[in-house]
Amino acid sequence: MTDTAQNNKRIAKNTLLLYVRMLFMMAVSLYTSRVVLHTLGVEDFGIYNVVGGVVAMFSVISGSLSSAISRFITYELGKGDKEKLIRIFSSSVTIQLVLGLIILILAEAIGVWFLNAKMTIPTDRMYAANWVFQLSILTFIINLISIPYNAAIIAHEKMSAFAYISILEVVAKLVIVYMLLWSPFDKLIFYAILMASVALIIRFVYGYYCKRHFEECTYHFIFDKELLKKMFGFAGWNFIGATSAVLRDQGGNIIINLFCGPAVNAARGIAYQVNNAISGFVSNFMMALNPQITKSYAAGNKEYMMTLIHQGARLSFYILLILSLPVIINAHYILTLWLKIVPDHTTLFVQLVLIFAMSESISNPLITAMLATGNIRNYQIVVGGLQMTNLPISYILLRNGCIPETVLIVAICISQCCLALRLYMLRGMIGLSVREYMSKVYFNVLAVTILSAIIPCLLSSYLKETFISFIMICAISVICTFSVIYFVGCNRNERQFILSKITAIKSKFRK
Repeated sequence: MTDTAQNNKRIAKNTLLLYVRMLFMMAVSLYTSRVVLHTLGVEDFGIYNVVGGVVAMFSVISGSLSSAISRFITYELGKGDKEKLIRIFSSSVTIQLVLGLIILILAEAIGVWFLNAKMTIPTDRMYAANWVFQLSILTFIINLISIPYNAAIIAHEKMSAFAYISILEVVAKLVIVYMLLWSPFDKLIFYAILMASVALIIRFVYGYYCKRHFEECTYHFIFDKELLKKMFGFAGWNFIGATSAVLRDQGGNIIINLFCGPAVNAARGIAYQVNNAISGFVSNFMMALNPQITKSYAAGNKEYMMTLIHQGARLSFYILLILSLPVIINAHYILTLWLKIVPDHTTLFVQLVLIFAMSESISNPLITAMLATGNIRNYQIVVGGLQMTNLPISYILLRNGCIPETVLIVAICISQCCLALRLYMLRGMIGLSVREYMSKVYFNVLAVTILSAIIPCLLSSYLKETFISFIMICAISVICTFSVIYFVGCNRNERQFILSKITAIKSKFRK
């Protein structure tokens, strides 16, 4: 078997493992979200989401270094330099410990003031909100220290570890739901305490696994000035991209709170939980694919890297389309069936956040390829700078009376502009053919989307909202999408590959 075939097989195996993990996580997450919403109430659920968002604002500092850590570990695995890999891991842990201390100081100095002086939270819930804030900081720092260990697992492509540890995590969160129902304390505070406890347990499990299986994951204090300079240089420019993403997501959540209140934050929080459940399938696929893109660049195999970029972008979009189209069409009925009590604005938030996720999905392989080069200064200045306009534009529009969903509409428009800039800049950075990308990816997924949606949308407009019509529309949506992907989205070689796999499966059943 050739190296390319082995790599493709590894990607497929890891993706399958991560999908099994995701199905279990999604089932538990959707159930727990419903129970938590009913137990806490719309207002407290909104407070938990927006206060956690204030803490997540500080991930602008950690996000840039996290990308640097993942890139350097994966790159050195591709190069095969074990000695340097050990130095990179230990340096990464040191960086995260120092960073955790810095974020703690900033959060206590700035975050507490912003929470108490600027945010729209009922006076009688401010005490609980401060508890949630402190516990969210603790959870954030615990997760921050886990990043080098998680990056090592992804770089080594040991996705089974994520599958097993994630099952432990969701079981723990399921236990939280039942403990919350019987809590004699303030339920919002108790929920935050339990979530921080789960983060701490999972952190120790990841650390134990990495020390047992990867020789570089034993921490020693190392001060490698040259290495730290490279990592901080990479992280410094990546800081712009990390800032833009946090300002778009968490900044948008905060300005919604300022103009619309915590009830709308609850609607947005529910929408993002639906998005996380669906987008998790694409995240799992990209988690399996990203190390191969970085390693192929490190090994100088540019042709294979381009193939991965094109196929990865299309497959990411197809996975999201298959899962999202029935939800977008039936959003109101699904939310009513799931939550019983649906907060205002939730339906449109769900539809828009899924469209935004599909818009971003075709850019993910491009971002991985850009990070693999290490030469990210100009890219981050241009693309990150454009993404930063999300917050001021959304702020101006909300201030002038626009609906809360405007924040996501702005994000979708800017996402498309950022894709155009990525293509233009990566043409010079990695020799990407813009014409080939537009032909093989962009126009391909656009045609598949339009053709897949026609029949389900027509049915939805004529049928009343009932369980039978819901099942019918979902089934037809999936059949239409699969058919269009096969006949329009796939090229001849891909169709032959699919047919060969179907034939192989049939022959196994006959035996």
